[in-house]
Amino acid sequence: MPAGRASSGARAERLAPYVLVAPAVLIIVVLRLWPLVLGVNFSFTGDGELNGTPVGVGNYLELLADPLFRTSLRNVGLLVLLLPVAVAIPGLLATFIYLRVPGHRVYRSVYFFPAVLSPVIVGAIFNLILGFDGPLNAMLGAWGIGPVDWLGDPGIAMFAVVGVHIWATFGMALVVFLAGFSTLDASLLDAARVDGASLGRTIWHVIIPSLTRTIQFVFVTTMIGMLTSMFGLLFVMTGGGPEGSTYLPEYYIWHQQGHMNRPALASAASTVLFVVMLVVGLLQIGLLRRSGRQD
Repeated sequence: MPAGRASSGARAERLAPYVLVAPAVLIIVVLRLWPLVLGVNFSFTGDGELNGTPVGVGNYLELLADPLFRTSLRNVGLLVLLLPVAVAIPGLLATFIYLRVPGHRVYRSVYFFPAVLSPVIVGAIFNLILGFDGPLNAMLGAWGIGPVDWLGDPGIAMFAVVGVHIWATFGMALVVFLAGFSTLDASLLDAARVDGASLGRTIWHVIIPSLTRTIQFVFVTTMIGMLTSMFGLLFVMTGGGPEGSTYLPEYYIWHQQGHMNRPALASAASTVLFVVMLVVGLLQIGLLRRSGRQD
């Protein structure tokens, strides 16, 4: 083979990976990174009469002084505390399905049903269930427990919405867990059974260490979903109330953009939300990796 043809073939082989990756990189840059840069830049400009005028960190100072935005950040902290529950539920159900415990056929047949429903439909259904005169309170009344204002009590409403969100979205995480179980070494489970390990010990000492990477992925994606995919439920179930107690950053951003006509302030809130998601995600990955090394 001539030397020129061989060198051109080697060059084409070296360039092939970059050519294949280029479309995906271009899509990410054009549709993700560039709008992000524009949004961050826009957050340092004013609204109304100051539209397009640089205002420095004025929007961010206004956010810190806004009680609604501070409430939305406190609710982010609540979501972080409830995150292990949101991950444990699909993880346990996936374990039951994989280990074929009694009832696993029921779990396998119905687990994904909530994930195909629109958040608006889910919110409307649970508005009826959780209403003050709804069936849940009627059932509690039959047991001698007084009615609970699930969506009207500022101390309860956020927990109710988060619970509905977990019910509506755990199917996707469960699919990821089932995919992770396909990589699990079955001989480890057999050894645990031979040693007489209980279900709890098998989960804690065999399954969790073997699925560390899957758990990391589910933790991060579940957190992102809780921060960016609850708008539909909030809009239908509480409208941000009562007394603003169910505000999250994404609902605050929509309120400032759509109702208050404050796009620059909404951009600043979006930037803060991005930073919060980035920090929380990195902390989760770091903690999970550290615990995995310790195990």
